[in-house]
Amino acid sequence: MNHELFDAAIVDLDGTMVDTLGDFVAALNQMLAETLPGRWPAAGLDAATVERMVGKGSEHLVRSTLKHVGAQMGSAQSAINLIANFDAAFAAYQRHYTGINGRHSAVYPGVPEGLRTLQQAGLRLACLTNKPLAFALELLKLKGLDGFFTQVFGGDSFERKKPDPLPLLKTCECLGTSPARTLMIGDSSNDARAARAAGCPVVLVTYGYNHGEPVRDVDADGFIDSLAELHLQK
Repeated sequence: MNHELFDAAIVDLDGTMVDTLGDFVAALNQMLAETLPGRWPAAGLDAATVERMVGKGSEHLVRSTLKHVGAQMGSAQSAINLIANFDAAFAAYQRHYTGINGRHSAVYPGVPEGLRTLQQAGLRLACLTNKPLAFALELLKLKGLDGFFTQVFGGDSFERKKPDPLPLLKTCECLGTSPARTLMIGDSSNDARAARAAGCPVVLVTYGYNHGEPVRDVDADGFIDSLAELHLQK
């Protein structure tokens, strides 16, 4: 990959730099235990179920969880009541996630090396995630990744979230770079669709969360098994 093609890179967070699935599972199960006292089984949601719902922001994750749980409940009215109680459930999720952010997560192998490669090539770096900004900033700091980025934007930083192109276009604007010279690095069709619509080249990692779909079926410019594989040459 020729680093002279790029002035900057935008890097996704969940599923790209940090495996946060354990955080999501823990926060959602705590949310459900609070929302359904005495009725939510101790085993709770499993990681495979949650993984399919991750990627489009916290609101989407909570709504998808409530729909999934509602469909598992015997009473149609109970399911309707659960889904209608979104505001209370979302507030509970936010509160529980605040308490466990980063505790059940880990940086993927090769991430620091890959970010250093991008920095050494002279690229400006931004983190762009659909995770709420406060959670993203805290997680990056907890995992020692905050020093790599000049800009960090979350799912509540702009009017719309990925896969809408607006967050990428706004991030490019803040970086002072054109989309065509700004590489998007992500893990899912959300990142690829946003990049395509914004006019950014896009590379996807093969290990993240792609809504249960094979990531190599996504329209992208390349795939890597680790950020350490980012070799930028003249």
